[in-house]
Amino acid sequence: MKTNAVLTAVSLLSIVLMTLHLTDDVVRGFSTPGLDNLIGVAILVVWLYGTLMLRDRVSGYVIMFLGSLFSAAMPIIHMRGASFGETVRSSGGFFFYWTVFTLGVTGFFGLILSVSALWRLRRRVDLHND
Repeated sequence: MKTNAVLTAVSLLSIVLMTLHLTDDVVRGFSTPGLDNLIGVAILVVWLYGTLMLRDRVSGYVIMFLGSLFSAAMPIIHMRGASFGETVRSSGGFFFYWTVFTLGVTGFFGLILSVSALWRLRRRVDLHND
């Protein structure tokens, strides 16, 4: 399978997981429901646009890299929290932990793939300039 197709699939999976995770954060009271959440919507729209419409361009790879970086950071951010263990042991804790854990996996994998794609694109540009 082509690396770009895998990167697109991983990025889309991360976007879905991020929407589930952000929703769970609001339901659990970590974030407040309200118009502030439109910032998250805007970020996810840019990430989705970069993934689907700019996927073979530098800007698309950079957007997917940044999205992957945010995904990879989710376990680090949440596992450092004082109430993480209590949250995991609470009702719905399995789903909460699963989304955090899976975001970390897809995030780090997306980082590897997006850096690889940017590197290949850079080498292709360098070959054309010689």
